[in-house]
Amino acid sequence: MSESSGRPLFDGAQVAEWLIASGLGNAAPTELRSELALFGIIALRDRFTPWQLVETLGSLLCLRRLDGRPLTEGTDGSLSDAEADEILWSAVLRRAERIDEEDDFVLRELRSLDAAAAPLVRLAEDLVEAAYDERGAYEWLLAARSRLGLGSLAADSVAPELSRLLTQLTDLRIRLEHGESLVLADPHARAGDLLAALLDDTDDRERVTVLAADPDDRLARITRRRLLLAGVSELDLDVQTGPDLEEHLADPDLVVTQLPYRPGENRSVLTALAEVEYVADLLRPGCTALVLGPADALVDELKDTEASQLRSALLRGNVVESVIALPGGVLPFRPGYRPALWTLTRGPVPEAEGKVLLADISSDQLTADVRMRLAEDVLLWRAEGFRALDGHDPRYGRVISIADLDRAFGGPLTPPAPPASAIWSDKVIERPALIAEAEARLERATADARAYEDEQGPYRGGVLRRVDRLPRRTTLGGLIADRRVTRLPGHRVDDRHLTADGHHAVLGPEEITGERPVGARRIDRLVLAAEYNRVALTEPGDVVYTLTPRLGLYVDHDGFSVVAFPARVLRVDPGALRPLTPRVLAVLLGAARGTARIIKKPARRPRRPPPADPASPGGPAGCGPGHRPQSQRGAPRPPHRGLPAPRPRTGRGAVLRRPADRGRTPGTLAARPGRRPRRGPRPDDRRPGGRHAHSR
Repeated sequence: MSESSGRPLFDGAQVAEWLIASGLGNAAPTELRSELALFGIIALRDRFTPWQLVETLGSLLCLRRLDGRPLTEGTDGSLSDAEADEILWSAVLRRAERIDEEDDFVLRELRSLDAAAAPLVRLAEDLVEAAYDERGAYEWLLAARSRLGLGSLAADSVAPELSRLLTQLTDLRIRLEHGESLVLADPHARAGDLLAALLDDTDDRERVTVLAADPDDRLARITRRRLLLAGVSELDLDVQTGPDLEEHLADPDLVVTQLPYRPGENRSVLTALAEVEYVADLLRPGCTALVLGPADALVDELKDTEASQLRSALLRGNVVESVIALPGGVLPFRPGYRPALWTLTRGPVPEAEGKVLLADISSDQLTADVRMRLAEDVLLWRAEGFRALDGHDPRYGRVISIADLDRAFGGPLTPPAPPASAIWSDKVIERPALIAEAEARLERATADARAYEDEQGPYRGGVLRRVDRLPRRTTLGGLIADRRVTRLPGHRVDDRHLTADGHHAVLGPEEITGERPVGARRIDRLVLAAEYNRVALTEPGDVVYTLTPRLGLYVDHDGFSVVAFPARVLRVDPGALRPLTPRVLAVLLGAARGTARIIKKPARRPRRPPPADPASPGGPAGCGPGHRPQSQRGAPRPPHRGLPAPRPRTGRGAVLRRPADRGRTPGTLAARPGRRPRRGPRPDDRRPGGRHAHSR
């Protein structure tokens, strides 16, 4: 511990190690060590300008990467501080002159300083030790550029969520996984933030070539060092000082750029659109570009005729893939700047030709959820185009015809209505409230009607008659006759052939009515082929039904099942006129009137026991169980077990029914003598079994 102006000073390394050992730092050890090195760098601002700190430290880190050895290697610790600094700095300069002879990366920055910059060499080593490599150390240094007082270098930086959105929209990782070699380009690189974010998303940087350009020579050299430390080979890297890319090296496959910021009073819409046109001219068929620029040129309504003509020409060129209005705050150092994003694709899929995706998230905060959904909308639109029936419904935009936009000359490029998915989701959310409101209104109307009836009596008024056309009704028989539905029989399956682990599920009345789970009974396919060679399996979508013991319906979505009698199959013909779906047919049959009946078997009249043998024990000879003594023949016959007691026969009914009593043998009737029996059965002579009784 020492003192400076009466304030105690502690050794930073000891404080950091104590925080790491005690766990009181509330941060990872790497972050604590990097903060210690950055604190030492900030302490040197009284000796070096912010630009000198960033350029010199970046050059030292780049030199360490090119040489492959630590910067302090070979120094003698026994010398004094001044001599050690002189020797260390001289060694660093010699290594820079040997490695960077053409002054592409480090030589110019290191030559501009003397041995007083030797402490920066040790701080660069501390940064590498904290970040484990030169790239992590340089990214930490550039992340702290605003803390170093270099606000101009951080003014064009974008928010992390916007950087991740651009990375997702380029789809760089998927392209590299397919084995492609890609060329990235940024004609307005500035400090290389966008290119560094793209390279940070992939580990396969050996097959990536990077082209960049910037009019500022300092920014161009910072970008060159940053890309080299990011893992791009020196031979696959070209950063030009100026407005144009070096196109002779390679043709770009992906272009990601941010148009230069200009104040509102000096901003030209025509200039911004001309820069977008330059980016579009760089694209070959199948290549993609992302352009971040001012919303007043890319999205808003245009007043200038020449600017409107240029934007309409870009749209008609079938190169604009999507237009996205971004929320404010995605450029932290430009709070009053409204940005927008254009994605360009040369040669889109045929389903996307003549159309453009317009999205507007300016009223939403760019969160991770919003970013994922928006990226999904754009990527699926790029891959599939417009598909009316089975396509993806964008959640943050609408697909608009370019012809419609061209007719609205100079109009805003914003969605004309909310997304369809948002409308449907709002309806789903609002539906419970609407139902509750309707129920409350119905209850109030019912209460008012009852109060009116109590006071005035029942209401008598005109009867309302339905004026629209009634829906056409049909029957299942009509559907079968029209060949819209086919009815197939079930099969009789022996229970011995059913197992629990066969290949085909067996669907019987128990499975259809829910008394047994589907799949509990199965049959092996070899047994099915050997024993039931005429059995036809169900097809996906067949409706299996049964009437025993009650109506049951089941839609076999998987198919390849065996239907066991008495169950049957209804198969819908999808090629018929106005076809039904199996689920709709099952619901209609289940809800139809008269289909929920319970089928009962007809009651059977119990049979009387035959007369007993006279020689059998239990009674005198000639008296069986059905014989009554002479003294009891005039009395009423006692009721037989299981039959109700007969009513006494009096009047004419007794005369009509008594002769029939003598013919109680099944199948015969006794008639009065002298009368000819009537031929043919009477309507009321039908027996429960359905046969007719014949007269004798």
